[in-house]
Formats: sequence, C-alpha cells, structure tokens
Amino acid sequence: MLSVRRTLRCIHSSVQVPRLTRLSLHPPKSVEVEFADGNVFNLSAEFLRISSPAADSKIRTVGGEKVIYGRCHVGIMSAEPVGNYGIRLVFDDLHKTGIYTWDFFYNLGANKFSLMRSYIKTLKKHGLSRDPHRRK
Repeated sequence: MLSVRRTLRCIHSSVQVPRLTRLSLHPPKSVEVEFADGNVFNLSAEFLRISSPAADSKIRTVGGEKVIYGRCHVGIMSAEPVGNYGIRLVFDDLHKTGIYTWDFFYNLGANKFSLMRSYIKTLKKHGLSRDPHRRK
C-alpha cells in the first residue's frame, strides 16, 4: 500500500488535474466524479477506503508493507465538505479522517485499475482477503 501511495504522489506532482465539475455520492457503495476534461470516474466505497489518504486508516503492517484488508463490504455513510478543495468521507467502519481532494479523486480514477490490481496482489502475497474477517 505504501508503494501505491508513493506512485500516487509521483503521479500527482507531474499531472495538471482538470477542474472538478460534478461529484455525486451514491451511498453506501460509490462516489462518482466528473472533471472538465470529460473524464467520469465511478469509485467504489472499498476502493476509496483502502486508498484513504489518512495516516490512521486502520492499517496493518505485514512484512513491512502497510495493508488495509477486509473492506470488501464497507459502505459510505456520508460526506462532509472540506473548504473548496475536497471532502471527508465517513465510512460505516467508522473511518472518517481522510480528506479526499479533487486532485486525489482524479488520480485515483485515472489509475483505478492498476491500483486495484496492485492492492489485490499485495493481499494475495500476504494471505489476506478483501472479505471481512469472520468472528468466531
């Protein structure tokens, strides 16, 4: 997950992000964002949760890598505006500290498939799952 964040930072610093033109919250499962260049991204709650920009996003360190797992069924409860540059998403696992900027949304959307592939590969590497851990 740390490598994913580094990649996003690198991409973020080298790309001029178009202006956000529309954001639609579709609780509990997704957020849709549209940008001035015509790109429309539908981002799932799971993808947004595992990509959280927050430092305390309930990350488990496995083999030196930070990994969020078991969030396949996470939902979005609400969104709160943060200035004129982003929103704070509140998830039903009570995570609510990440601020998702418009630039961050664009970079997530533009790289969604490679980021998700990388995430799934990391989970498999450590024997983890997207499904929540079952309590006994």
